Amino acid sequence: MARSKDAKRSRKKTAPGGQKVGAVTPKQPTIKAQREIKRKQKIEMVKGRQNRVKRNRSVSLIVGGIAVVVAISLIFFMVTSGSGKGSSAAIKGVKTFKELTPKHLNGTVDYPQTPPVGGNHSQAWLNCAVYTEPVSNENAVHSLEHGAVWITYDPTMITGEQLTTLRKAIPKTYAILSPYQGLPAAIVASAWGVQLQVSQADDPRITQFISKYRGSKSAPEPGAPCTSGIDGPGKLS
Repeated sequence: MARSKDAKRSRKKTAPGGQKVGAVTPKQPTIKAQREIKRKQKIEMVKGRQNRVKRNRSVSLIVGGIAVVVAISLIFFMVTSGSGKGSSAAIKGVKTFKELTPKHLNGTVDYPQTPPVGGNHSQAWLNCAVYTEPVSNENAVHSLEHGAVWITYDPTMITGEQLTTLRKAIPKTYAILSPYQGLPAAIVASAWGVQLQVSQADDPRITQFISKYRGSKSAPEPGAPCTSGIDGPGKLS
């Protein structure tokens, strides 16, 4: 009888299939929940790929930016230190004059250079242009004060093709070309405080001089007007 009761108790505690009565059976996710889990997993995968792409793109941009900076620096170095020294290079034969006073005076001024390279001058500046006749020193020097270059030539030596070549070298702004009697050379290029003497109109130093000193900051008032002043005789342009 005792065995029969124990057997009954045992049967009462055990359900069919060997599972104990009262044990918690884990619930399986519903199909909807499983789909939601898969959806979230896919979203996380997509986000992960997008983040990797963004990181790779950022790295590429940084590397590309560094390459551009290096390239620009290299080009700048080549331009400034190589054959492209340009206007910063010294021009053979240029003479420098210092301690030039830029006062405005009435009447004529006795200049130590021929033609003058600066100093006291007229209150009216000469309009920058090409002239076929000599112009006033005092007016031209005022134009030099504004950053103009003044190319003068001996009319007995520079004629015909030489004169045509010289005129072609003159820019339309901040440059004056005029004949000048008693020059120390066939052609003299002047700017505030500097001067160059050459013998031929095709001398490359003329254009180099113009490029370097036209609008130079060494002038007292670079960028001040070179028009709306006064015209000299024989103005062409």
